[in-house]
Amino acid sequence: MITTLYIERNIQQHPRVLKICAQFPQARHIICERYGEVFNPKSQNFRLQKQQPALILAEKFQQAVLPAPTGYGIGATRNYYFSHMLNCLYDCRYCFLQGMYQSANYVVFINYEDFQQQILAICRAAPDEMLHFFSGYDGDSLALEPLTGFATHFVDFFAEIPNAWMELRTKSTQVRRLLNRPATANTVVAFSLAPDAIAQKVEEKAPTLAKRLEALCKCQAHGWLIGLRFDPLLYVTDYQTVYADFFAQVFARIDVTRLHSVSLGVFRLPTGYFKKMHKLYPESRLFSGPLEQTAGMVSYQAELEQEMMQFCTQQLLSYIPPETFFPCRL
Repeated sequence: MITTLYIERNIQQHPRVLKICAQFPQARHIICERYGEVFNPKSQNFRLQKQQPALILAEKFQQAVLPAPTGYGIGATRNYYFSHMLNCLYDCRYCFLQGMYQSANYVVFINYEDFQQQILAICRAAPDEMLHFFSGYDGDSLALEPLTGFATHFVDFFAEIPNAWMELRTKSTQVRRLLNRPATANTVVAFSLAPDAIAQKVEEKAPTLAKRLEALCKCQAHGWLIGLRFDPLLYVTDYQTVYADFFAQVFARIDVTRLHSVSLGVFRLPTGYFKKMHKLYPESRLFSGPLEQTAGMVSYQAELEQEMMQFCTQQLLSYIPPETFFPCRL
C-alpha cells in the first residue's frame, strides 16, 4: 500500500496524476520540484525503503527513448527501450536496478505523449525498417497497470505504427486489461520465467511460476503474441535437472506454434552494481557462487557460463524452431 506520494509541482493537476492520487485517498502528498530531489540522494537505504516504497509522479524530459544495449533484441536490427517507470514492485535478488539506483521508491512518468512523439520520430526516420521498442527495462511493464494504464495506452499507440513492435516484459499476472480488449499484431507480451526452486529463493514478492504460466496461457488464448524470457540463468549444483524439468513444465502448457520469441541469457552485472548489491545482501548465496570479474563485469566463470548456455540452448531447441530463439549476447 502506498502511503506517501511525491508529486512534481508542474504536474499536480495533470489528469493522470489526479487519477492516480484518487486511488490512494489516505496517502500524504509531498510536492517537489523534480523527482531527482527524492530519488537521487546517496544517503538512502535501498533495503529499508524496499519495505515501504513511496510513489513519485514525475515528467520525463529529453531522452525518453534510448538505443538498447548491443546484443539485446528479438530479431530487429535496431532496438530501443523506454521506461515509463523506474524500479519494480518485486524484489528479485539479481536485479540490476538495486545496483543502479540509490532509491527503492517507484517513479512513474505520466507524460506518455512525450514518449510517443519520440517513438514516432524514430519510426518516421526509418520507414523501411522494422524497429523494436522494449518497455520493461527499468521496471515491470504490467505490475502497476491497474494504477497507470500504461500498457492499454501504448498498445493502441503502437497499433497505428506499421514499422514498430513493442515488447511488454513482465513477471506480473496483471493481464486483465489485455484480456478485456482485442489483441494487436505488433505487441509482444513477454513473461520472465524461472524454475520454482530458484524463484522461491531469489524472486521475492513476484508471482509463482504457476501463476505466471496461467496468465501467459490466458493471454495466448486471447490472441496475444507471447514471448518467453529465460534471463538470467542462475547456477545451482543440479542445474541440468532443474532447468530440464522447468522447460518441460513450461512447454507442456503453451502452444509453441503461436509463440513469438524465446530469449536466453546468463547472470551478469557491472562490477560497481555487483559490489553495491553484495553490500545490501551479504548473506545471499547468489553472490557467493562460482563468479569472476572480467572487463568490468561480474558473471559466472567462462567455462561454466558456456556450459549452462549450451545445455539450455539444446533443451530449448528441442521444443522450439531456431528462428524463434534469441540468445542474449551482452
